[in-house]
Amino acid sequence: MAYPNIDAKAPDFVAPVVGGDFAPGSSLKLSSLRGQWVLLYFYPKDDTPGCTTQACGLRDEFKALGKTLRVFGISPDSVGSHEKFIRKFELPFPLISDADQAIANAYGVWVEKSMYGRKYMGVERSSMIIDPEGKLRAVLPKVKPAEHVAQVQATLKELGA
Repeated sequence: MAYPNIDAKAPDFVAPVVGGDFAPGSSLKLSSLRGQWVLLYFYPKDDTPGCTTQACGLRDEFKALGKTLRVFGISPDSVGSHEKFIRKFELPFPLISDADQAIANAYGVWVEKSMYGRKYMGVERSSMIIDPEGKLRAVLPKVKPAEHVAQVQATLKELGA
């Protein structure tokens, strides 16, 4: 599966979301965020070393980033897992549960991976930046957790956001 095309409408979805300003049991419809810049960052699993580094990097720069865009993490983990991850690392932004991988598939980040010679399906750590009109403006593929925030900031600057 390929990433959606740049400057095309971002694939819409409705999914369970927790954290930030979302009450327990909430769902998010992506198109409800029109009028705002949005970062969807896809990551493999809550509370693993790389995913924690990535999330904490966003947390530490959230005040600056939050002035420009809405930040949402997306993984196949359950809402309960997300709640624990948010509490443990005091994440100020919401996390979306994509348990059936529908969102990851729509954005082309549900891919075949390999570890120790074993092949399996999983999330490719990637980010999508969506403009206020709901168009996909940037794809940051295969991001490195420690470099993610700097990449997002540089891309926003390039986009004039």
